[in-house]
Amino acid sequence: MLATTIIKRTLRVPRSTAPAGDGAAVARQMDAVLAGAGFKATRDLLEHVSGLAPGGATDLAADVVGAVRALVGDHVAHNAYFIDFPRGVPDTVEFWVHCLREALVSPHARRKVADAELLALLDQGLVGLLHLPRYGRYRHTYAELLAAHDELIPSVKDRVTLVRLGGTLEEETVALYRQLAESTVPPGEAELQLLAELARDCGEVEVAAVPVRENRAVLNAARLAAGRPLLAVDTVLDVLRAACQASGGDVTLAEPTRFRSFARRERRALMAELDRVVAGGEGKLGDVARFANRFKRLGEGLHPHEFGRFPHAAEVFDVARGDRPVVSLAGRAELAFARGDIAGAADVLTDAPGMLMRSLDRLLRQADQPAAVLDAMARVLGAVSGRVLCSVREHLANRGEPDAARVFTTRSRRAWVTADTRPPLPGEVITRACALIDAELTARLPRRERLVVDPAVLPVALPLSGKASEDGFAVLPRGSRSRVEGEVLRFFTFWCQTRKRTDFDLSALLLDSEFRYAGHVSWTNYREGGAVYSGDLTEAPAPKGATEFIDLPLASVDAAYVVPQVNVYDGEGFDEVAESMFGWMTRDHGRAGAPFEARTVGTRSDMRGTGRVALPAVFARGDDGTWTATWLHLYLSGRLNFNQVESNRASTAVLARGLLQRDYLTVGHLVELMRAAGTEVTLWEPGTEPAGPVTYLGVHAPEDLAAGSEVITLDRLNQLIPA
Repeated sequence: MLATTIIKRTLRVPRSTAPAGDGAAVARQMDAVLAGAGFKATRDLLEHVSGLAPGGATDLAADVVGAVRALVGDHVAHNAYFIDFPRGVPDTVEFWVHCLREALVSPHARRKVADAELLALLDQGLVGLLHLPRYGRYRHTYAELLAAHDELIPSVKDRVTLVRLGGTLEEETVALYRQLAESTVPPGEAELQLLAELARDCGEVEVAAVPVRENRAVLNAARLAAGRPLLAVDTVLDVLRAACQASGGDVTLAEPTRFRSFARRERRALMAELDRVVAGGEGKLGDVARFANRFKRLGEGLHPHEFGRFPHAAEVFDVARGDRPVVSLAGRAELAFARGDIAGAADVLTDAPGMLMRSLDRLLRQADQPAAVLDAMARVLGAVSGRVLCSVREHLANRGEPDAARVFTTRSRRAWVTADTRPPLPGEVITRACALIDAELTARLPRRERLVVDPAVLPVALPLSGKASEDGFAVLPRGSRSRVEGEVLRFFTFWCQTRKRTDFDLSALLLDSEFRYAGHVSWTNYREGGAVYSGDLTEAPAPKGATEFIDLPLASVDAAYVVPQVNVYDGEGFDEVAESMFGWMTRDHGRAGAPFEARTVGTRSDMRGTGRVALPAVFARGDDGTWTATWLHLYLSGRLNFNQVESNRASTAVLARGLLQRDYLTVGHLVELMRAAGTEVTLWEPGTEPAGPVTYLGVHAPEDLAAGSEVITLDRLNQLIPA
């Protein structure tokens, strides 16, 4: 299972320890199956499989094939409701009438009953589509679907992604553990869970640093359970986070945690860390009031009265109960704001550099003399994390004029929109602040002599948080843009329910150049502006699940923007179903093939958010007719049931406009900073091999790089963010 996870995340295959032998036939078969899914084994991987005994080679090949097929969504059979999709999709109303005839009229009389007579039969009461016996359920098997379609015609445009040979399973496991633990950006939910699993097995492995507090808490929970000293605890919240993680709760502190019963050894360790932190400075108590109730619940489990030798730890619970008043640093800053002393507020916040940077916009908006605020900012830049510097740099770049819409996103990827009423910041203030941040980032970026860059990675938004993305294949952070090649763009969504009937609906909102409604495609409208819907499936029983598609002919679609969305119409949510995914494929006209062909899948993303409407991406047509995809990774709250594209089209259009018109800090910006610092930067050209070792930066790794080269691909982009 761990080997499969490593392959999915890194496209590196851990070396097998199986006996040597002749596995050449297995290697050839593996390579052929990989090619059908759009992958190719590198030479050294094929040689490794060929050198194993047939049994061991088969086991390794099965792991590789299973992992990459699941990565692109090819581990399930993607059937379509209408067997001839995208051809043969009927008119929406005509199909509904056909379903009514099947349900209400006997077979021998169906041709004789006119539409008016059929409608008269409905006068006795309403009939819902879900009550019709043939509606919303597959009418054919997957094998029958394949038989109705010709083979896919191969194309040189088909995606080919390399799968490489890695180190031993232990080496790859340790490398992945360090990559996750030492990340400079907060992880997503899946990454955090994986890190927790790895921490139990790799707890003795030394890590250079753990700058992200959520990661630190995960490691400390594992160390607490193993009786090892906690790592890098410097605030009382670090202790609270570790206790939450150890109790199976929310390490981000967004939700309350019900603490488990701790062993005396664990209680002593947590109390000792609280005591040490508070002894280092009374100001550390300022964080307690923000989470007073949780500290009170924690105190009930730790029994502070049993540990008289930790008097400073007891102060934490005194503050939580309100027995000891403490004015936090944020409170002192607010008092200065209330007095109109903006320079004083900035001076107070210099004791918390990250808080000052997050308050920078407010300080600059209200300051009569922005220079004082910028001077305070300059004094603390060296103590601010690189992720926060990049985030503030991106924010400032969008403050020269009001946003088209102000978009707020939560850690759970929920979004809401409001009007931007903030006055813009002066251009000279933005310029100076950005120059200060760029200078600090340049000083922190690692020195690389030769950098070879795939141009496709330059418009990728910097991954400032794992919570702004999803797991999957070729998934980019929110705000990333990538060009869409091909004549036909095909969206797909797959879901498999867990306990009860669940109906997801794939839809597409069509907008004009001013983001005004221009139509939609969904279960209520099978065709619009050239787009075609594959048909409505209203249940997804395990293990087969259900898949819906939308075809979009890029040259003729009558829209400037297309926003695909997945609505929960009924049943389980995205985080409750056994599996749910969204992705897209590209093809040229006339290539035939089944509705789902793995080698044409450009990207596949999980959908595990808490909202009832998923907005994975938005597609925009440029002035030259080319199309670009911009990742959103967002969810709208929606309603508990009966969500559909018509009911949220206004909010979706405003959200899409606000995000598309925002400038994101990209990989290209950091590359330019490296170039300015003296790094030799060369754009990658397929088929060329740079002489000597280089640092390669791209979406996927090429096969031929000199020994000693460093490769940074999508799974490691967070390593570009300075600590």
